[in-house]
Amino acid sequence: MADTEKLFDERRPLEIADQGVFHVGGRYVETDGRTMMGQMFVQYQVPARRRFPYPVVMIHGGGQTGVNFLGTPDGRRGWADDFVANGFAVYVVDQPGRGRSGYYTASYDKAVNRNTDQIVDRFTAPERLGLFPQAKLHTQWPGAGVPDDPHFDHFYASQVEGIVDLASVEAMMRHAGPALLDRIGPAVLLGHSQGGPLVWTTADARPALVRGILAIEPNGPPVYEMKYKGPPEWFADEGMSRPWGITRGPLTYDPPAVQASDLKFVRQVEADGPDLARGWLQAEPARRLVNLAGIPTLILTAEASYHAPYDHCTSRFLRQAGVEHDFVRLADVGIRGNAHMMMLEKNNLEIAAFLRRWLEEKVKGA
Repeated sequence: MADTEKLFDERRPLEIADQGVFHVGGRYVETDGRTMMGQMFVQYQVPARRRFPYPVVMIHGGGQTGVNFLGTPDGRRGWADDFVANGFAVYVVDQPGRGRSGYYTASYDKAVNRNTDQIVDRFTAPERLGLFPQAKLHTQWPGAGVPDDPHFDHFYASQVEGIVDLASVEAMMRHAGPALLDRIGPAVLLGHSQGGPLVWTTADARPALVRGILAIEPNGPPVYEMKYKGPPEWFADEGMSRPWGITRGPLTYDPPAVQASDLKFVRQVEADGPDLARGWLQAEPARRLVNLAGIPTLILTAEASYHAPYDHCTSRFLRQAGVEHDFVRLADVGIRGNAHMMMLEKNNLEIAAFLRRWLEEKVKGA
């Protein structure tokens, strides 16, 4: 077996030195005369033989829980165990108000979950309707990707309700994320989808404790939500949801932005290429995201994901704000056919191997 194949060999032994669970970030809240606590659930594994000095904190996306990293719908090894088997300590969280962290209706208010059509069209079989130009390239979901296929059913069973007000999730994560780093020390943050802004928020609060960032199709594009209309126009803006550029809540800019309205945005006149959306940037002179600058950062985008038309916009926004990073499209490194839920697809371990190699090359002290 070639060395590159060994990197994503599911037969590699899973040898554990330590594992456990705990909660962080809990604060008591008085609601209607009742006292409750908001917190974040964390589970961890430490390998018997560590080859990388910093743990990797894996933060899931919207409608999901940490189970996304624990295994695939067709029963193969997930990213968490794969990283551990290859010598990385891993901490997997359930976002505040999600999954094992607990949902308290009186405190968190309304919740929402996705129906099967939403899951199929964005995650498991985007090629079915072709709502965005790259959808036709999807080949990696394990199965048909529709209800009554056993792998789809397994994945849909893992979906949970989440807080409608994502700004409140980011606010809770600005407490829970730093609390986790204060407990475990310097770490790498891996955030997928809606977990992307939680990575920016946590790193902004504790830049000295973040050794690297893996932004896996982070929630975007900057400033406005994007609506897919189909051909020939394809893209349209649909409401300002990230008034701080890449987040819903405050980030540390220089010169300071006291409130979101201090930031001024302009839209690209022309797209960067065919089948790509026009993004939003700061009006010049641009403020700098000083706490994110200097952290080794990767933005990773799949070939057939609904993020493929716009993740470059997040990259441009960060670079304009002084945050140098690597922006990689999986197809450009020979990994083809993936959609948004790449950690669950047939070639998930090949992608994990790419992420590990990037960390070992880019993170100081590795």
